[in-house]
Amino acid sequence: MKTSWESVTVENSPMRLYLCQPEGASAVPAIVVIQNQDGVGEFTQEMTRRVAEAGYVGIAPDLYHRNTPEINADHQKRASSRRDAWVINDVNAAVDFLRGCVTADVSRLGIVGFCMGGRVACLMAAANPIFRAAVDFYGGGVYKAWGDGPAPSDRVAEIHCPLQGHFGELDKNPPADDMRTLDAELIRLGKPHEFYFYPNAGHAFNRKGWGGYRPEADAASWPRTLNFFRKHLLDVAPRRAAASR
Repeated sequence: MKTSWESVTVENSPMRLYLCQPEGASAVPAIVVIQNQDGVGEFTQEMTRRVAEAGYVGIAPDLYHRNTPEINADHQKRASSRRDAWVINDVNAAVDFLRGCVTADVSRLGIVGFCMGGRVACLMAAANPIFRAAVDFYGGGVYKAWGDGPAPSDRVAEIHCPLQGHFGELDKNPPADDMRTLDAELIRLGKPHEFYFYPNAGHAFNRKGWGGYRPEADAASWPRTLNFFRKHLLDVAPRRAAASR
């Protein structure tokens, strides 16, 4: 596996990208990995490497690139700085970077996110039709907009790709009942999706190294994720031309 830090400019601000490419890969499907609240730190980098180990190009954009060090050092300030319009632009910039990456086939593109990134995965499933599959790991706040504009929950009718979700029964953000409400709305709209709820698991159940880690939920959720991506990215023919946003 080859890992590197790359950079693009978004709205006059340099944005770092953590890129993981399988050894010897040539035009394989790619997956955008969206950070948890800690940014593109150890956990997000680990998950991006997991993606590459499974045979995909993985890329994780740093969604905090507009922030000052003071804002990034404070959880509340980081949270209040988020804007959906900025997030959409940042993810689209990562997709544009992949278009120039010879190892990535952007006609077979997925997205996966964790914590705040799970919410972003839901958002991007509606915001950019290039994605063929989206996976949400315990994404809280889907019923609230970041800045102006509709919340992800208000855009579910626009979702254009299959969606998979993984949620802890004991989580407070998002509460399991909220995600069952979203599940029912997706069913009503006829949107292909599959949601999984894990007993005795709270938030960040697959992040190792803390008391909330649940190895049984991690061991169940990640193979389900890979099977989902295999079905929608690997086991499909490349499109002749990638969709544009």
